[in-house]
Parts: sequence; C-alpha cells; structure tokens
Amino acid sequence: MDDMIASTSLQNLSNVSNLSNVGTLASQTVATVWGSASDFLIVIILLAVLFLFAWYVGRGPFVAVLLALYAAYAVYIAFPYMSYLPSAPATTALLAHIGLYVAFTIAFYIVLRRVVVSDFLYIGIFGLIALSLLGAGFIVALLYHVFPISSIYHFSPAIDTLFAPKEYFFWWFVAPAVGLFFLAR
Repeated sequence: MDDMIASTSLQNLSNVSNLSNVGTLASQTVATVWGSASDFLIVIILLAVLFLFAWYVGRGPFVAVLLALYAAYAVYIAFPYMSYLPSAPATTALLAHIGLYVAFTIAFYIVLRRVVVSDFLYIGIFGLIALSLLGAGFIVALLYHVFPISSIYHFSPAIDTLFAPKEYFFWWFVAPAVGLFFLAR
C-alpha cells in the first residue's frame, strides 16, 4: 500500500513538473507571438487610421495626405536647421524629428487640400485599403531610415526583414505614388 501511495505521489509530482513546463512554454510562446504581433500592430493601426481618414474625410483629402508625406520628406531632408533639434535624450530627439516632419506634413496638406479636387477622383474600397497599406508602409519605412527610432525601440525580425534593408526604403518610398498611379481614376 505504501509503495502504491509513493508511486502515485511520484506521478503527481511528475504531472506537476510537466504542467509547469507547459506553462513556461506557453508563456514564452505568448510573449514571442505578442512581440511580433505588436510590431505588426503598428502597421495595422497606421493602416486603419489612413483608411478611416479616407473613408470619412474623402478621397481627395486622402490623396492630399499621401502627397503631403512626399513634400514634407523633401523639405525635412533639406531643412538647414537640423542641428538645432535636440539630440539627447533619445526620446526627445525622436519626438522633435517626428514633430518637425508632422508640422511640414500638415503645412503641405493644407496647401494640397486646396489643389486636389475630389470631384473627378475615384478610388474603390480595395484601392483605399491598398493605398492605406502602402501609406502605412511608407511611414514605417520613414521610421526605420529617417527618424532615430532605433535608439528607442527595436522591431522584431519579421518587421526588420520588410523595412530594414536600405534597398527596401526606395520601394516603400515609391509604393504610394505607384499605387495612386494605378488605383486612382
């Protein structure tokens, strides 16, 4: 009888140990999946914001936003007073650079909104989704290659493969323009 109780106790201990291993494996898997998903969540949130903007404000203003992103990039790169922006701490430097780019984008959006006429512009629902995705990719590519985000946040390897190579920046940069060429009528 004592041997049977000892055997049952050892099995229960073994089961608890196995259950502990399963719990550890599950929590590590969830952490890994969440780490990868959170980076893709950034892209999905940007896509949703751009899509909702296009859906509720209109196609003309959406095209003006995409074009303003290009114009703001040109002025941001040529901006002669970058040395006056803070360089430390890293979060302040990143926010200063992004704030300057957003200010340029808003200024160009205001100008381009007056020029882009939506009466003759048609972009279907598929086109809006595709252009929103391309615009989100463009913004994430800017984060990788233009803004000092790497000092604050390190993306997952899955996102790195899509945006980190220098050659890909060009393709993400031209993607919204190519999308507008083919999808806007």
